[in-house]
Parts: sequence; structure tokens; C-alpha cells
Amino acid sequence: MSKPLVAVVGRPNVGKSTFFNRLTGKRIAIVEDTPGITRDRLYAPVEWRGKQFTLIDTGGIILNEEDPLTVQVKQQAEIAMDEADAILFMCDGVDGLTTADQELANTLRNSKTPTFLVVNKVDNNRQGQDAVDFYRLGMGDLYTVSSVHGHGIGDLLDDLLKALPESMEGDEDEALVRLAFIGKPNVGKSSFVNAVLGEERVIVSPIPGTTRDAIDTRITRDGKDILLVDTAGIRRAGKIQGSVEYYTVLRAKTAIDRCNVCAILIDAGQGLTDGDKRVAGLSQEAERAAVIIVNKWDLVDTGVAMGRPPKRGLMLEFTKTIRDEMPFLAYAPIVFSSAQFGFSITEVLDTTITSAENFAHRIPTGELNRLIKDAVEAHPRFVHGKQLKIYYATMPRVQPPTVLLFVNDPDMIHFSYYRYLENRLRQTYPLDGTPIVIRARKAENQEEKPTPQH
Repeated sequence: MSKPLVAVVGRPNVGKSTFFNRLTGKRIAIVEDTPGITRDRLYAPVEWRGKQFTLIDTGGIILNEEDPLTVQVKQQAEIAMDEADAILFMCDGVDGLTTADQELANTLRNSKTPTFLVVNKVDNNRQGQDAVDFYRLGMGDLYTVSSVHGHGIGDLLDDLLKALPESMEGDEDEALVRLAFIGKPNVGKSSFVNAVLGEERVIVSPIPGTTRDAIDTRITRDGKDILLVDTAGIRRAGKIQGSVEYYTVLRAKTAIDRCNVCAILIDAGQGLTDGDKRVAGLSQEAERAAVIIVNKWDLVDTGVAMGRPPKRGLMLEFTKTIRDEMPFLAYAPIVFSSAQFGFSITEVLDTTITSAENFAHRIPTGELNRLIKDAVEAHPRFVHGKQLKIYYATMPRVQPPTVLLFVNDPDMIHFSYYRYLENRLRQTYPLDGTPIVIRARKAENQEEKPTPQH
């Protein structure tokens, strides 16, 4: 289920990161009493009264001679307005109303996105009385909060929830393949979607997405429904690099949140870049099924444009580069394609469907326990003379396939042993394209172990 987006905007050092950490319940954002300390945009889920949304910390406004403060503040506001379902405009109750606050308010005031004026660092009644000066911004209701102590945040969240759209529930069918094409700018995402739609002409219906102005498209291939999750391109690519990077990550994270399979596009002409690795890492961190698409292959193998068979040697060389530099996606199949010339479009869809099916693959409990038992017997693990014992294994969920082990001591399982067990699973079951999650829990009563089901 996709979640609404809530962006926190404001000038440097008003407490956005402290607020972000308070709502997410984790120390995710770095907090320091220095303007501009938050350089990277951060995203995290927040739940309040049973409703979830994604919170975005839009810090990272760095002061320098080339980028005046007011220009960068406006850029952050424009980005937030374009993507978010609601905006929290944060000011500093200790510093009082500043020119930078007024500049940002001028940009936000005409936004159609619901905007909440939040005055932070209000820790006592005197500061609360002084905060009324912020009404001069003409932003409507005023919310005074203390991110450090938590004062006033509950009332703010109560009203925020009323302004947020409901999460999308139309595509929750587990059998539906929710496919998102992600990648850094100009790798050919839009062209690839158009190529898919040209190849598979059975369009069922356009479905509104959660990103503003986004349209998802449902197609059918061999009786299998596929929802192409909108990943519209960056609209203001002429901005500074920081804004482009922000858009790239936000678009990718939003699409990943709504899909179960990520098609990660790489520009063959540019080769594998750090930007490709960052986007691919988002898919891996989210534990989604993945397919790596090397697009624009005609730029490397020119014969593809003329319908000639691809040169296998070039593919093997590029594949080696991907495997060497992105080992965290070793489970993801690689497909070489060209959206412009329609090369391997069908293979991409077939591989995507297979990855989605494997993503939802459930191993019967009896078979799973026999496999784990055989694996442990073939390669037992000892730590300081003590043997690891795995009493029982089960799969509490799929998407991705998740294995829970009940053991005598979880600390005895090194990450390399987890990798060994994962490899044994992949050798036996069709799990290409999907991550496998394996976790261990200490058996409460080793004498009364669960009986494997057959």
C-alpha cells in the first residue's frame, strides 16, 4: 500500500532533523547545532493513530557564495510542493520571524498543497506567547511544538492526518505484478514504458498514482496482470545538482514503496555509474524483487539496431562489471535491451513476471526443515567448541520469502553462514530475482521443539 508523502521544509537549523527523529522514533537524521548539517535527504515511515505516511526531511541547504540562502530555500520549497501531499513549514521560535522565513512563506502561500505552519523550539509559555508573531506570515493556523520534549506534536499530527489522502488500496492483490522502472535521470525510463505499452497493447485501465499527476497503467500479458507504477521523469532538470539528486531519490523511493518488482535501468552507453548503484541500493534496502535492465544496448552493440543477433562477448563483459560492482544484487537477473529498437522488451516482461512469482514463493514447512537439516549436517558450525543447533525453520511470510530459524544461540550465526543457507535455498527452489530474508531466534524451550509439518 502506498503512503502519503509529508515534507518538512524550513531554513537551516530550525530543528527539522530533531523533529524528524522524534516522529520516526529513531535517530536517523544527524542533529548538530550547525546550519546546513543535513546534506542528504532522509525518508522514513511514520505511524500515528493507525495511519501511516512517509516523512521527508528536506534539510541540506548549504550556504556558499554561489547559492544565496533565499534561492536555495525557494528551491527546496518548490520541490516539496511538487511532490508532497502535505508540507510542514517549520520555523524557529527562539530566533523569531526572519527574512528567510518570509521568503519561504511567499513561495508556499500560493501552493495548493496543504501547508502547516509549525513553530519549533517552543519550550515554555513565554516562548508560546512570542510565537504569535508568526501569524504575520499569513499561513493560517499556527502550531507550536517542541521537538526535544514532544510538546504540541500530537495536536499537529491529528490535524495533519485529516489533510492526507487515503493510501491506495486498488492494487493490493498479491497476484498483481506491481512493476516500477527506476533509475537515474535519462536512462530511458519513459521510453521503456512506452516500448512496453507498444508491445503489449492490452491496456486495461489508467489508475491514479500517489505522486501528483502520476498515472499508473495496467496491462495484461499471457493472462497475467501487470501494473506499471508511474515513475515520471524529473520535471525541472535545469536546477542545481542537489535538486536533481533529490528528485531522483524521491521518485525512486516513492515508486519502490508502491511496487513489488523493481526494473532497474542502466544506460549502456554511459556504463555502470555510482548513480546507478545508489538507485539499485534502494531496491535492495527495501527488499523488493529486482531485474537489472541494461538499456540502450544498441549504443554498445550497433548490430542490435539492424536486427542482428547480439554479441555475447560484450554482454558477458558488461555482466561481469555489474556483478563485481553490485554484489548486493547478485540475485537479480540481467536483461540487455533497447527501448528504441524494441530489443528484448518481451524478455524483460517475462523475466519480471518470473521474479514476481519467485518473490511470492512459499516453501512447504516440511521441505524447508529437511533442507535446513541437510545443510547443517553437510556444513556444521562451531564457535569456541560449541555447535550451532537449528531446531526448527518456518516461513512466516513471503514477498520477500522470509525464513525464521529457531536456534540454540542466534549470535553463533555469522553472516557467511546465512549466505551459505541462502545459497542452498537458491540451489533447490526457483528464487531468481528475489531477495531471501533469513533471521534467527533463540528457541525458548529446547526440549519442547515444534514438530515440522509435512
